[in-house]
Amino acid sequence: MKVTNEVMPTSRDRVGEMMEPGPDGPIYMVNLLKFKERAEYEDGRATELSGRDAYRIYGRGVSELIREFGGEITFAGDVTFLALGQVEDLWDEVAIAKYPNRAALFEMSSSPEWQEIGVHRAAGLAGQLNIETVASPFEA
Repeated sequence: MKVTNEVMPTSRDRVGEMMEPGPDGPIYMVNLLKFKERAEYEDGRATELSGRDAYRIYGRGVSELIREFGGEITFAGDVTFLALGQVEDLWDEVAIAKYPNRAALFEMSSSPEWQEIGVHRAAGLAGQLNIETVASPFEA
């Protein structure tokens, strides 16, 4: 399995798929995050922030903004160990966000408010995987 971290979708097909209705009910976005050593802002501003610190600025903003779109951050934590499988470079953090549906996620990430705080996300991330999931019943 080949894994490619991205900061933004790199194909028009993927953006088009994000605009489709998606599954019924809430979705949970699993975010596997890899941070830059040092934040790098696209506008060239000087900063002493680490990539993680820049992403935290984004995280504080998005944790408030997501509520306006009916969502919430349900989990965030540091990756400390890979117990099973193999990957060349481990992610730094995992975050899980719940949205009422895919449309809410797309609407939020297209909003002017998200664009404003998103500069910190782009400055801090070396790449990430976003995995859309839905709750499934467990059978005993």
